[in-house]
Amino acid sequence: MINYLDLVDYILYHGERVPTRSGRCLKAFDFKLSWDLADGFPIVTTKKIHFKSVVTELLWFLKGGTDTKYLHEHGVTIWDEWADETGYLGPVYGHQWRNLKVDQIKYLIRELKTNPQSRRLLVNSWNVEQLHEMALPPCHYAFECYVRDRIWLDLKWHQRSVDVMLGLPFNISSYAILLTLLAKEVNLRPGKLIADLGNCHIYENHIEGASEQLCRFPMSLPTLHISSEKNIFELEPQDIWLENYDSHPPIKFEIAV
Repeated sequence: MINYLDLVDYILYHGERVPTRSGRCLKAFDFKLSWDLADGFPIVTTKKIHFKSVVTELLWFLKGGTDTKYLHEHGVTIWDEWADETGYLGPVYGHQWRNLKVDQIKYLIRELKTNPQSRRLLVNSWNVEQLHEMALPPCHYAFECYVRDRIWLDLKWHQRSVDVMLGLPFNISSYAILLTLLAKEVNLRPGKLIADLGNCHIYENHIEGASEQLCRFPMSLPTLHISSEKNIFELEPQDIWLENYDSHPPIKFEIAV
């Protein structure tokens, strides 16, 4: 296992330079990253992460969202580049999680409560029949859960395409929140978070910022708080916040569409 900055360093100095549909990039394949949530909330501290956007996007997924209305209500515009003129995005993550013939999140929670040793504690977003209808095919296409020692809930997510500088820091925090919410829902403790990463890439116009980030020393991790007794589907962005999140200043990375 390596950490986030090790991954950035490896791709910068050992990545293969290739053209892509979104511009030239450095790429490498197959990495595993891991964090123990007992050590603190795993958010990148070598640049400022807009935590509200992370929370709002995740809650939008959990509510089954397929357009930008809920995001805009909370001042989040991170999906605007892919939406059509009405804000619609097609059957993206939220649709697949909540409306793929079955409600996969409700199924997962029910299984965690009644059959925690199941090997089917998995949510899948890679619906081949609907890929052509999605504004953006899923990058993080599945996640699975594991109950350890009847106390801890671990979560591993699988990602085929990894924008290391812009997207991955969001993914890390998002799945750490999801792990915490699921653990709370089923009366377990949030345990290990694991990333199974495929095509990891740094775009050419991100290289300067990536190099700057490598010169920054990581800070202590903050603590995640959930204030409400609402269930996982009723939570709103104001119900989730970080305590003692200290970070270096933001670094501007242009989004690749």
